[in-house]
Amino acid sequence: MVYVLGIDGGGTKTVCLLMDETGNILSRGKSGSSNYQTIGIDATKIAIQTAINKAIYSFLDDKNYKKISIQGLGIGLAGVGRQEDFNVINNLVEQVKINLKSSINWELTANSTRIKSDSIIALVGGLGHSVGIVVIAGTGSQIFGQNSQGKTKRVGGWGYLLGDEGSGYFIAISGLKAALKSYDGRLSSTQLISAFKHHLNLTNIESLIEVVYRRGWTVQQIASLAKIVDQVARDGDEIANHIINTAIEELVFATKIAIQSLFEPDETVEIVTIGGVFQGMNHFHSKYIESLNRVAPTAKVILPRYEPAYGAGILALNGLGYFPH
Repeated sequence: MVYVLGIDGGGTKTVCLLMDETGNILSRGKSGSSNYQTIGIDATKIAIQTAINKAIYSFLDDKNYKKISIQGLGIGLAGVGRQEDFNVINNLVEQVKINLKSSINWELTANSTRIKSDSIIALVGGLGHSVGIVVIAGTGSQIFGQNSQGKTKRVGGWGYLLGDEGSGYFIAISGLKAALKSYDGRLSSTQLISAFKHHLNLTNIESLIEVVYRRGWTVQQIASLAKIVDQVARDGDEIANHIINTAIEELVFATKIAIQSLFEPDETVEIVTIGGVFQGMNHFHSKYIESLNRVAPTAKVILPRYEPAYGAGILALNGLGYFPH
């Protein structure tokens, strides 16, 4: 039996899957954030070790085994993209192997150890293979694609200050700005003012200053307000609908750039959509598909077939010569 680990390390949680050579998920472990750019390398190491431990011990206890041999490791982490990032994570993996040697016989090779960015494992997990495009729209946003020649293209993903158009943060901050502009008289009337006041329990919209600045709201907290913009848009508010439509068009334009950079004009392209903006907002997904089809008729938009951690496991299996899908 061949065993591999697939790990998805994100800004809010870390997921580890134990898989066999056929791609079956045998056990799962979960822990907190492992974005080393924001929480530091030591906390990242603890999060990854915790997720692995939970997956391993769940399996060992179930089988009454004392130890397991791991032949492959796929790991995708948020905040990993430059060569220096991969060097840091390589060193982290070596430390993790030492720390977990009491429960794991590590039989990894260079080919079966795959350290990637979170966008690559999201692509492979979402599609079940590595050729196509993933469109991520959650707190942040990014478009990433790869063609059959192995050429890749990333569009966006520059963070909330420099980019992330079409993301939850983009929608929320656009809504907040629109509410304040309307209050000033620089924009026409909008129900966003009353909606934000009610949701945040504010006596007046000016109190947003205290909420956003003095309370030191995080990017995630601000992004959570995207659902308020969506609700107001659903009720027919013109300004809120303009914000939602702008977010959709930003994602469509970025997707079009990725398609044109990687694929031939008549080539069918699978595109998987991931993230809370697609999942939780009213008609956002269907409107995105409708708009994309107008500019990229060969695009085939799908929902994720598997989770990102599964994509990491597939990459590890590919390194061992197994192609379960």
